[in-house]
Amino acid sequence: MKYDIVYLAVGALCGTLLRYRITGEHLFFNNIPVSVLIVNLMGSFILGLGMTTITRFGFDARYTLFLGIGFCGALTTMSSFAFETMGLIDLGAVLLAALDIMLNVGGSILAVFAGRALILLLLGAK
Repeated sequence: MKYDIVYLAVGALCGTLLRYRITGEHLFFNNIPVSVLIVNLMGSFILGLGMTTITRFGFDARYTLFLGIGFCGALTTMSSFAFETMGLIDLGAVLLAALDIMLNVGGSILAVFAGRALILLLLGAK
């Protein structure tokens, strides 16, 4: 309990730095902003992979603070996603906004599933 905040803070610092690096590139694909999509998918995949590993092996709960809340919480970015999507709507690009929503939400769910499935496969678990 005493060092919980350290796990949380170090995880958040690492996630923030990675997010800053990726979203600072302002990447686009066919006019769709993909920097936020990349961090959301990456964070969701890491969350699925890491949390399954933590629970499967019974690791200390502080690793959940580090990875799930700190690192992935700072890396992924729902507010930036919402802001970018609203920007597309403001520009009248409603179809692009809908695609952005589908990719971020659907892709993030699939990324959690993929991370979980990969670690279970590697562990030989069913």
